Amino acid sequence: MKKKAKSFKSQLKKYLGIKGLDIVVYLRDGKSVELNKNRILVKDDIVLTDKNNREVRIPISQIISVDMFAA
Repeated sequence: MKKKAKSFKSQLKKYLGIKGLDIVVYLRDGKSVELNKNRILVKDDIVLTDKNNREVRIPISQIISVDMFAA
């Protein structure tokens, strides 16, 4: 299980760095979050800044799936 999580994290880090991708993450609580272009991976959280310049953290452990679209 840890190997799978590590692999997911490394793939996610790679794709977060591509600014031309639109990424939507689906969380365990049923919410979906579209990530803006201002996103980075810090430890086990995706960190992004919302339109009000507030920092939003999404724990990787809460993600159940990810959709990516070329912009």
